[in-house]
Formats: sequence, C-alpha cells, structure tokens
Amino acid sequence: MTAVSTILPTVVSSLNGHDFVWVSSAYSLASTCLIPATGGLAEVLGRRPLMLIAIGLFALGSALCGSAQNMSWLISGRAIQGAGGGAIFSLSSIIIGDFVPLRERGAYQGATGLVWTIAAGIGPMVGGALATQGHWRWLFYLNLPISGIAFVLVLVFLRLRTPPGTLMEKLSKVDWIGNAIITGSSAACVIALTWGGVQYSWTSPHVLAPLIIGSLGICVFLYYEYRFAKYPLVPFSLLSNRTSLSGYVANSSCDLPHRSTWLDIRFIQTFINPIPFVAITFFLPAYFQACFAASPIRSGVLALSICTSIGPSVVVAGLSITISKKYRPQLWIGWVLLVVGMGSLATLRADSSLAHYAVLPMVVAIGAGIIYAATYFPVLAPLPVTQNAHALSFFAYLRSFAAVWGVTIGAAVLQNEMSKRIPADIIQRIPGGASDVYSAIPLINSLPDELKIPLRVAFADSIAVIWEVMAGIGGIGLIASLFMEALPLHTQVDERWGMEEDISDQIRVKAQVESTTARPSAV
Repeated sequence: MTAVSTILPTVVSSLNGHDFVWVSSAYSLASTCLIPATGGLAEVLGRRPLMLIAIGLFALGSALCGSAQNMSWLISGRAIQGAGGGAIFSLSSIIIGDFVPLRERGAYQGATGLVWTIAAGIGPMVGGALATQGHWRWLFYLNLPISGIAFVLVLVFLRLRTPPGTLMEKLSKVDWIGNAIITGSSAACVIALTWGGVQYSWTSPHVLAPLIIGSLGICVFLYYEYRFAKYPLVPFSLLSNRTSLSGYVANSSCDLPHRSTWLDIRFIQTFINPIPFVAITFFLPAYFQACFAASPIRSGVLALSICTSIGPSVVVAGLSITISKKYRPQLWIGWVLLVVGMGSLATLRADSSLAHYAVLPMVVAIGAGIIYAATYFPVLAPLPVTQNAHALSFFAYLRSFAAVWGVTIGAAVLQNEMSKRIPADIIQRIPGGASDVYSAIPLINSLPDELKIPLRVAFADSIAVIWEVMAGIGGIGLIASLFMEALPLHTQVDERWGMEEDISDQIRVKAQVESTTARPSAV
C-alpha cells in the first residue's frame, strides 16, 4: 500500500495511462468485496486452506502487475492482489482471535502493528528506489519470493484444525447469494466514487445510478442476511446489540451482554479511521513530488515519519489496553490527535519548511495508530467468542471499504480543485487535461518557471483542501467516540479452533489418562 502510492506517478507515465485512481481502487475493491466471505469460508473450510489460497492469489496478482504492459493489465493484476491481500488481512486477525482471549490480545495487536510498521516503513523507500532507477516492476516481483516463504511457513507450521465433512457438504454451507449481493453492491459504490467529479459530475446518471444501486444493495444484503440466509456472512447478532448507522433497530430478544439505542459507534469508528489515514499515505508523496521536485525515493523518505510514528503508537495503545483493560481513553486521545493533525496539515503550502511538512504528518499517524489498535476491542467485547470469525471479517470489510473512500474522495477533491486552479496553458500540455493531474507531476521540473511555480502552488492549495475534508471526516469519528460505553473484555476463546495435536501428544495424553484410571489408589 505505501510503496505503490510512491511509485504511482512513475508507473502512470511509463504505461502512458490515465485512470490512476484505479491502481489503488482495484486492490481495495477486490479485497472489500471478498473480505466478508472470508469469515464464513473460514468457518466452513478451515483457516489454513483459505490462508494458502489467499497467499497464492496475492502472488499471482503480483506477477501480473510486474509484467503489465498497459494500465488495464496493471489494474487487473491489482484486483487479484487485492483478493489475496484482503483475505490475508482478515484471516490473520481471525487466527490470532482463535488463540488469544480478548483481554490479552492488546499485546498481540501491538506486535502485529509493529511488523506492519516495519513493512510500511520499508515500502516507500524500496518503491522510490526502484522507480528512480526505472525498475518499478520489481516492486511487484519482490512479492513472489516473500509469498513463497510465507506459503511454506503456513503449510508446515500452521497446522490448524479443519471442520469435518466432505467438500460438497462444506460448499453447501457457503452463503453464495449473500456473497453475490455484497460483491455487486460494493463494486457499484466504488465505481461511483471513482467516477464522481472526475470523469462525470456528481449529478450525472453515470455516478448517481451505481451509487444509489450500490447503497440499496448493501441494505438489501443486510436484510437478506437477517431474514433469509441460512449460513449468513454477517450474522445479525453483530449489529443487534445497538441501533446501527443504517437504521436497523436492536432485536428485543437478543441475549447479548449489552444493548443500547445509541448508534452503533463501534462500526462508525472502524469505518471512519482508515479514510483520512489512507488519504495521507496516498497523497502526501504526491505533494512532495509536485511541490518540492522530490524524486520517488526522496518522497518515500519524507513520508517515512508516518510509518515510524504509527507503529509505536499501535504498540503502546495495544499494551495499555492489555494492562488497563480499558479502551475508551485511548480512542478519545487518538481521535483528537487525528483531527488536530489533519487540520494542521491544511496549513502546508508550496514553500513550507522541512520541519513543517515532516512533523505534522506524525501527529496524524500517532492518532490513527491508536485508533487502529483500539477499535478492535469495542467491536468484539459485546459479542460471544463464537462470533469471532464473522465479526472480524466484517470489521476488515469496513476498513477495506473505507480505504476506497479515502483514495477516491481525495482524488475527487484534488482533481476538482486542480481544474479550478491550474493555468489553462498548462492544462493544454497534459495529455489527459485536468482529469489526469497525476501524469503532470513528472513534467513539472521540465516546465519554465513561469509555468512551474503556478502549477506547484495549484497542487499545494488543492491538496490542502483534501486535508480540510479529512479533518471533517475525522471529526465524525471523534463525535461518535463520545457516546461509547465501556464493556468488559472476554477472558476465554472459542474451543472449536486451535492447533492440531501431534499424534505423539495424543498417544501420551491417552496413556496418562489410562494410567491414572488404572491406579486410583495412587491418586
């Protein structure tokens, strides 16, 4: 995620493409559409087989991206990558949930957050170095040996229990209708968000039709899951303890540990947090390259403060929850930092100082990291541990869907603002006009000063509007967090899942039981 945003201007220029937003949106779209299915499939097929399939899909998508000869090819490869990557993200959380009680899971959340930070910190620099040398394809090819190692490790060491039954019996328990509804609905929404204000106006039928159809489709999906699905992807008990944002009312017969008539702020916060964070990781490198003539690798280094800040904040937040058994104070602090940080970023201009644009993103990253670690707990605390897989796949779905909004909202704001600010004589030099501003970034340095300076100012002022919009979106999450109630954290796990026992372990345990039974007097 962090590397692709750094190399994107170079890739778009190399492939003579347009629709740059789809390079990111295709990944998010595929992962978003398929993530809800991972919870149900993990319950039916088992965790390990699904994880192996996910790693294989990610590797296949990486190979296709690396060999892409045009933008359509690259976007298709990114979609396959997203299918695998989304499943990996969801299944990793599910497997950890199988082994670790919620009360102790903060430390594990911190550990996985630290691993993510190392990868995210390396990504921009590796991507920038490869793009600078003209070898951006190797950014994708590098995933192949990494995926191979991961595949072998999962195959050899992750010997998890699998549900009994034949393949046909298992497939009959998959909610195929629900999968089809949520896949089509999510795709329609993403298409509308990608086109809106860029290729078509927001009032155009090309935008309104898929947006309305997709939104209604998501509502139909939730109703179908509640009323008709025999093996639902999203059991309604995930939402029935509160009135959800979409207007569903709590089930009066629900026996979950908590019920309320407040909006389901657990899922509001889960959805809101990725929008501003993904926007900053996607558009900050473009700001550096457009306004300061930074090379791809330098823009990656300048954006490193985001990744090096979010990791420690995830670790500290996770550990604090494990120690204190509380999550509300952490979330309040995180939301305040995110909103303040985004508002401060809006002061960046084309001539801002290094200290200015290096420090301010850290405030956003720290806040986002705290929220990333803490929203996990209010989602799971009201639910029985048997709902872990479904809850976590829905949790991952919201995060992934929000990532689409982060990129598309930011792109729509950028291109709409650029069309107002960019000089007409510069627009004529861009192959795609104002609707293809990303392709203009590598051209800025080759322009004379009388064109270069106005273009940089236009980029800086347009991106500042993105930060203002994201500050407002973060404010929604902050307000929602004020109504959150404290709930106790689970101390048990779902006994149906875990590691397979070795044959030698089974024999030893059986022998101990027989020995104890045969000699009661010794006991």
